[in-house]
Order: sequence, then C-alpha cells, then structure tokens
Amino acid sequence: MPPQDRRAPRPAGRPPDAARLREAALNHLARFAATEVALRRVLERRVDRWARAAEAEGQDRDMIAAAAASARAAAAEVARAMVAAGAVDDAAFAESRARRLARAGRSRRAIAAHLAAKGVAPETAGAALPEDAEAELAAALAFCRRRRIGPFARATEDAEARRRALAAMARGGYPHGLARQALAMDPDEAEERLLAARRG
Repeated sequence: MPPQDRRAPRPAGRPPDAARLREAALNHLARFAATEVALRRVLERRVDRWARAAEAEGQDRDMIAAAAASARAAAAEVARAMVAAGAVDDAAFAESRARRLARAGRSRRAIAAHLAAKGVAPETAGAALPEDAEAELAAALAFCRRRRIGPFARATEDAEARRRALAAMARGGYPHGLARQALAMDPDEAEERLLAARRG
C-alpha cells in the first residue's frame, strides 16, 4: 500500500462567514497587536486561502469569486467592528510600536515607513513619532550600539570604517549631521544618554 501523503490539502469547507472571521480576528488579536488595516489583511489572507483550496477541489469559479467577494466585505466589517469595540486602536499601536522601534535604534524616517506599511494613517503616525532632537539622538546611539560603530566600536575606526558607519546610518534614515554627532560621541556620554532615554 503506498504511503499516505502527509501534505494532502485540507478540504476547503464552507466559505468564511462573519462569525468565523470574527473568531479568527479575536484569535489573532489575542496573540498580536494590529492596526485595522493589518487585521483586515490577515482576514483577507484567510479568505484567499479558502478560495485557493476551493479552486483546487474543482469548485465552480463563479461561485468561488462571489463567495470570496462576500467574505472580503465581511472581513472589512469585522475589522471595523474590532475598532469600534476598542480591541484595535491604531493610535495606541503606533505609539507603542514607535517607542519600541526608537529604543531599538530606528530613525524617525524608518519608524514612519514601518507604521505606513502596517496601515497607520500618516497623521496618526506623525502624532506617535518622537519629536525632540534628544530622542532621535538616543535612537541613533542605539543604532550605533547595535552595529558596534562609533562610540561602541570594538577598536579604533579608520577613515574607511567611519565612511561605512556613516553610510549605514544614512541607510537607516538618519540625517548626516546627526549621524556624525552620534558617531563622534564619547563612549561614556553615549552610554549616559542611552540610560537617560530609557529612564525617560
């Protein structure tokens, strides 16, 4: 008897309806923070998986398309309902994520791009981004420490190493002047600024 294919596709089953999508949304939100747009994408991917499975089973394509369109509309409605219920809060998500990314050494520009990719509206993202120059300098220093460059370099850097460090910071979204300031900082002062930023 030939061995069973362990990767045999699961039956498509019924198209996802609002109740099943709501359950999927709650399960996702129990594990991950999400924006309205991100949650809707998660639910739409579930609909897409069902549509692919139904097509693989040979179900009628017109029926699949109609059911998938209805399920996508339900997914959008479920995501809106999660916002109305307070389970999804784009502003709180943006503020929390921006703070975490800044501590990890991401620039304002990089944080803004990340939030945009998560579906946060520009005005909501703008309100969450750190405004003051000290916060951006602290993020630049965190970037330096993670990359072991500038004040956190293990050895004295030559001109080529400094050029590469500046290029890395430029790719990270840091303005040239701020990057030079962070890279030239005394190691003790850099550590103190990072500690102050964490306390603060």
